[in-house]
Amino acid sequence: MRICFVLNKVATEANGTSIALMTKAHEMGHNVSATGVGGFNLDYAGTITIDVTAVKKGKEIKKPEQYLEALKSKQALQKRIEASSLDVLFIRNNPTEERAGREWAEHSGIAFGRMVQQLGVLVLNDAYALSNAFIDKLYFEELPKSIKPASIITRNKEDILAFWKENNKKMVLKPLEGSGGQNVYLIDENQKNLNQIISTLTAEGYIIAQEYLPEVKHGDVRVLLMNGKILEQDGKQAIIRRVSGKGEFRSNFSLGATADNSKLTGAMQHIVDITAPKLINDGLFFVGLDIVKDKLIEINVLSPGGLAKFNKIGLPDFTQTVIRAIERKLEFKKMHGNHISNKTLATMQ
Repeated sequence: MRICFVLNKVATEANGTSIALMTKAHEMGHNVSATGVGGFNLDYAGTITIDVTAVKKGKEIKKPEQYLEALKSKQALQKRIEASSLDVLFIRNNPTEERAGREWAEHSGIAFGRMVQQLGVLVLNDAYALSNAFIDKLYFEELPKSIKPASIITRNKEDILAFWKENNKKMVLKPLEGSGGQNVYLIDENQKNLNQIISTLTAEGYIIAQEYLPEVKHGDVRVLLMNGKILEQDGKQAIIRRVSGKGEFRSNFSLGATADNSKLTGAMQHIVDITAPKLINDGLFFVGLDIVKDKLIEINVLSPGGLAKFNKIGLPDFTQTVIRAIERKLEFKKMHGNHISNKTLATMQ
């Protein structure tokens, strides 16, 4: 299998889920490469090429951190390939992590992903699905309200203040386009600089005002789904509790949250059951759900993470299951040719 992972930038990639998946694919003997969102090229004849970085196939790698080091080393292979030579393009860049000056990069990976998909390359998640769910917090709002906390999306300060009062002067404010817990605020009745916070967030775009769930003090639970089902390996499920640091209500690993075990509850399964049909229909292969008790607070479709944390709580890293699933999709593609769409193939088991 010739598989290329699309990252924000190879040089700045951290040791997370993408590297874990690349390491396992390399270990399993596949031809693995990576590109940043700036690595695509389109010539006058319509040929799409990709500037990729790769670790030499067959090189012994034991851990993801070794793979990342090799990928960034001077010994890494640098080459230009035709996109049509790939079997799989795995879009793993996170547009919300792009810095000022790289606005061009936010849509580039998905935009070129759509073109590569038209060449017959299997693209995961489906590139058109990613386009539709590009603002994943807005895509989240398409889900049934029974599984979500109350919320509004607006740039109007008066609407936000009214929502705050309706919710006992306690709410969470966050930018519509953001990740990693950045610029997320817990607002209560003692908040003195609410107007300033609203002004700061509206300067960046739309704001989500969301009902505060008291249970969030115990952290949230990340549930990883593949093909619309909870990811499993060796009888274990990819469910991890993210425990907030002291004095912090946000439970992002990037903000110091720690990992802990969590069992699947009936409420979690209900949320999965409600969410899965839409994910399957839209062609979203690999997705993360963030759950607090019986409410889904966020859905991650662009670059869901967490695989790198599972070993720390005694669970498998689930990477082999993901790579095996991609292998099966290529077998289906080989058998059925173009009779099965990329969107359908993306969530076939």
